[in-house]
Amino acid sequence: MSGTLVLVFHRDLSTSRANAAFAAAARSLPDTDVVDMQARYPDARIDMSTDAADDAAMLLQADRIVLQFPIQWYSVPALLKAWQDAVLTRMYYVVAASEGDRLVGTPVMVIVTAGNVAAAYERTGQNHYTLDEILTPLKATAHRCGLPWYEPHVTFEADRLSRDALADAAIDYRNALAAFAEATPVGMRNGKAA
Repeated sequence: MSGTLVLVFHRDLSTSRANAAFAAAARSLPDTDVVDMQARYPDARIDMSTDAADDAAMLLQADRIVLQFPIQWYSVPALLKAWQDAVLTRMYYVVAASEGDRLVGTPVMVIVTAGNVAAAYERTGQNHYTLDEILTPLKATAHRCGLPWYEPHVTFEADRLSRDALADAAIDYRNALAAFAEATPVGMRNGKAA
C-alpha cells in the first residue's frame, strides 16, 4: 500500500453518524485505505510483539497517516491511547532502527469530531481550552516521532448535524483529505521528494 492510511478510532462505527460518513467518504478517494481500529481490536488489547508489529508494517507502507476520532472528555479515545502505547513504544523504543527511524518524515493529520459548538472551544468558551490546546499531546507525539504535523480538520456539532449538513461535512472532510494528499506527495518521508 502507498498513499493515505486513515485509522479510525471510534468505539462503534456502526452507530456513528459523522465518523461513519467520513470513513465512507475516505474510501471513495484513490490510494486511500481506511481501517476501523475498533473492529481490528474489539477487546482493545494490543500486543506489542505481534499486533504492534503488524501495525508498524502498515504504517511503514503509508505515504501519509490520518488519525480520525471523536474528542472524548478533552482527549483521544482509550483505544487510540492504547494503540500509541503499544505501537509507538515498539516503533520508537524497542526496534527504533528498523521501524521508528524509517517512519520519520511521514506526514500526519488529525481528523476530529466534536459534539459541541465551535465557540465552546475558545478560551472564553464553555470548555475554556481551544481544540489546538486539547490536541497538544498528539502534536507533541508527532514531534517526538518526527512526523510532520498537518493542520487538523475539525467538525463541530458532529452528532447534531442534519442530513444535508452531514452530507456537506462529508464533502468538506473528503476535500480536506484530498488537500492533505496533494500537499504531501508520495515519497515525502524524511522531508525529501522521491
